[in-house]
Amino acid sequence: MGAMGVAEELYGRVLDAVAGTPYRMVRTERGFDLTVDVHEPRRTEKQWTYRVQLRAEGKVYTLTDVVRTVEYGPGGMRKRTETSVGRSLYKTRYRAVDGTEYSFSSADGHRLIRGIAEELGWQEQRPASVTGALWAGVAGGVVALGVLIALAVAYLLGMF
Repeated sequence: MGAMGVAEELYGRVLDAVAGTPYRMVRTERGFDLTVDVHEPRRTEKQWTYRVQLRAEGKVYTLTDVVRTVEYGPGGMRKRTETSVGRSLYKTRYRAVDGTEYSFSSADGHRLIRGIAEELGWQEQRPASVTGALWAGVAGGVVALGVLIALAVAYLLGMF
């Protein structure tokens, strides 16, 4: 099966898995977006998109979360809009006034995509935004450790 065929197979399997669910799939130039509207009990609209970019020749994909949040104030006026891109974990659960229960976990979409990709032999690669954040966290930890060591040395030298 050629590179385009393996990409089509992955796309088709995910499309079949989300049929009849609130998830919507859209092809993109480099893969596909899987989007769902997240219901919030407050004056908030949240749209969660799992952006999947494919490199079919190596069966490698990246999975990036794109989360758009809109908050509304009194009278339905838009108060704040925010978009985050990277890797996010989010979970919500509530019961509406009419007794209807609603829950959403971003991990469900991650599991769905990863499970199908793994079955078909695809390898996940971290998106650049996640890798950059990881390195920034490591650098911050190293700096914090250096400061703590310097403070400990200064304290010990001041005692003698």
